[in-house]
Order: sequence, then structure tokens, then C-alpha cells
Amino acid sequence: MKRGIAVLVAVGALFSVAYFTASKWAIKHETITFYDASRDNRPVPVDIAIRFDKEMQANAGMITLPVAVINHGNTVKNTEYGFLANIFAARGYLVVSPQHDLPTDPPMVTKPGELYVGRLPQILRGVANIHLAMQEMKKVQPNADYEKVTMVGHSMGGDITMYFAKQYPDEVKKVVTLDNLRVPFVTAGKFKILSFRSHDPEFKTDPGVIPTEEECEKAGIQVVKTDFQHNDMRDTGPDDAKNSIQGMLDKFLSDTDSTIAPVDTRSAPPKILEPGPVALMAPAKS
Repeated sequence: MKRGIAVLVAVGALFSVAYFTASKWAIKHETITFYDASRDNRPVPVDIAIRFDKEMQANAGMITLPVAVINHGNTVKNTEYGFLANIFAARGYLVVSPQHDLPTDPPMVTKPGELYVGRLPQILRGVANIHLAMQEMKKVQPNADYEKVTMVGHSMGGDITMYFAKQYPDEVKKVVTLDNLRVPFVTAGKFKILSFRSHDPEFKTDPGVIPTEEECEKAGIQVVKTDFQHNDMRDTGPDDAKNSIQGMLDKFLSDTDSTIAPVDTRSAPPKILEPGPVALMAPAKS
């Protein structure tokens, strides 16, 4: 096959993950595992979230689904960001969340003084997983836009997200990060960026990662300073953190998605609320 990748698709048994009920339509989660022959048949489990009605319309060839890729933090499961996936799915996105590290992978060893503190191999592995997932998802759901995707990531996943956006800017529509600490922001202004920052004494952002306020304003980068801890920014975090992030993310998508509208959701995690007590450092100009 092209690029030496032969993929065995295993539609996972994890099809019964909880519904997040909309006023009329539910959001479905399922897991599909792809195998990459170019990396010794490395398995890449992918969690997929999609609204049932949007899936039906796409299958009928009525619409082309926008795509969001969510990248998890180091040693965190790809299924631990449902509160983010459901915001995108409610707006009609096909959400794809690859599992980047496996129990059989050697532990990450940080190396001070090296590029991204020695994490480049893990970042490159994540980029390869994303490209594999996009290539194979075309066979699973061909009526989606895999050419320009919204990249999302927390912590190490945020670094993978930002690195991907830097290396493949023409494949990115917009970027959302939650406390990426190592890879500097893309400041070319080709796409809008929203980034949530924690207030955590144990997780410090490397110098030069976050642009100045002037650079943010010029490049369309919106940086949100919060009082939350680094590890609050996933499903296990407190409700106030998730609600605030959901509210700001929903507003960001509302401002940048001209033709995509959400549906009212009743979910666990809770309903989307208005943004909580967060302070904007450098809001993007409309």
C-alpha cells in the first residue's frame, strides 16, 4: 500500500461509552485500532466522537464533517478528554483522539539542554500517529475534511499539537492547547490559536514558549490565564475547571466557525456554562 503502510482495522468493542444526550441527538464514542506496518505493526487506538445525526448526514453524502484531533498528555489515556471531545462533537465535528504512548513503550527520559528537553522522539511519534489516523480515517468516514484539521492537545499533547502546526501549517485550520510547556507557539498568523495556561508551581512553561502580548495580538493568539492546576485540564479535573474551559472553547469555536452551530447538551461532565473566572492576556482581534 502507499507509503508502506498496511493497516488492519479493528473496530473496537468499546462502542458503549456513555452517550452525551443532546436535545434530540446523542454523541457516540467508539474506539478503532489501526496498525502501522512501517513501525512493526504498531497499534494506534483512536477514540472517535461524533453526533449521530451528523454521522448519518455524512454517510448519506449530504455534508463534509470538520475534523478535530485531540492529543493527550504523557501517560494519560486518549479517552480522558471527553469534556473537550463533546464540545467539538456537539458542534458537528468528527473528533479523533489517537493514543500516542503504549504500555510497552520505554519511559520518557527528559534531557535538559536538548531540544524540547529531549522529548522530540515522543513528539515525532505523535505526529506519525496523527498522520496514520488521518490516512486511515478516510476509509472509515470518507466524508470529512482531513486536509485541514483543528489540532487540540494538553501538556505533552499540546507540544505535539504545536509541533505539528509548525511543521505542517497547511494541514491545520486552528489550534487549541492546554498548558503545552516545551514547544514554542507558531506565530506566523496562518491560523487562530487558543491556549489555556495553568497556575501550577510544579509545571513551569519553558522560556520562549509563550509569545509576548504584542506578538499574540498580531498573530491571532488568544492566551487564557487560569487559576487551575496542570492536571485539572482533563476529565478527572474539577467541574469548575472543565466548565470554564468548555465555555471559553465554545466561544472560540463560535467566533471561528461561521457555518457550524452547536446543539444544547445535557451531559456528565455538566452542561456547557459561560466562561468562569479567567483572565485574557492577549485576546485575538475579531
